Amino acid sequence: MTAKDIISRDALKQLTRELARYLLALDAEVIEPLETQHQRIEDRRADLVARMRGADGKEFLLHVEIANDNSADMPLRMLRYHTDIRFAGYSGPIRQFLIYIGSRPLTMPPGFDEPGLLNYRYGLVDMHQVNCAGLLEQDNPNALVLAVLCDFGDREPQQVVTHIVRRLQELSGTDERRFRDHMTMLEILSENRELKTQVEEAERMLTQVDVKRLPSFAIGFEQGKEEGMEAGMEAGMEAGMEAGEARVVRRLLLRFSVDEVSDLLGLPSEEVERIAVAEDDDPEQSRH
Repeated sequence: MTAKDIISRDALKQLTRELARYLLALDAEVIEPLETQHQRIEDRRADLVARMRGADGKEFLLHVEIANDNSADMPLRMLRYHTDIRFAGYSGPIRQFLIYIGSRPLTMPPGFDEPGLLNYRYGLVDMHQVNCAGLLEQDNPNALVLAVLCDFGDREPQQVVTHIVRRLQELSGTDERRFRDHMTMLEILSENRELKTQVEEAERMLTQVDVKRLPSFAIGFEQGKEEGMEAGMEAGMEAGMEAGEARVVRRLLLRFSVDEVSDLLGLPSEEVERIAVAEDDDPEQSRH
């Protein structure tokens, strides 16, 4: 399991309610996201499993898998998840869905038949067939993030992505953490549609954006803070923060010019260039 898989799963859990409502057409609320892990020969973890309550008040278990590629054995894998849930002791209704977000045309079936033995089906959603208009009209950050996976129709990808980023900024207001969290989810999901470049350009186009609200800044700052805390002394903290500053500058230079980074951070251009090419300081050595 890669780090990206873990982050994507966490992001999808935050989006469960909107995913069920807008993509799966389920009028239901989330009762509890569930952790699932089963081990035979390999460790296996479902992408999303949650206890849900429908509009009629009845509970059911929602199981969703996200697929980037067409897989010939996907129906069997979905069936295995179904039986694993049953063996775990859940006897109520189970609603399973496969959401396809790959770049190639969808070829996977929504189940399989074995005459006289089994007729197995699950819901299948092809995100390229889902119009993004409904999601883009929502004043809901989670819905806006999901829109990046949908079909843009005749809209230019850059135009759609820029709209999403601007609305996330507006809806977040002064809540910087909320903005960073949704931007992180947007960046992760955008890679599945090969829209990472468009997201970076949208961030660049926000002329009034506060650089401290971007995920890049938060990552660099937290890394520097952790290094300083590990050093355990004031000098170590200062050295760690300097290392974090260097990471922030280097991350920002992947998206902005030297002059733009200089304006955003309030540093001379010469200092930005110096930090960009300097080696990371070792907090442990800085104490001696």
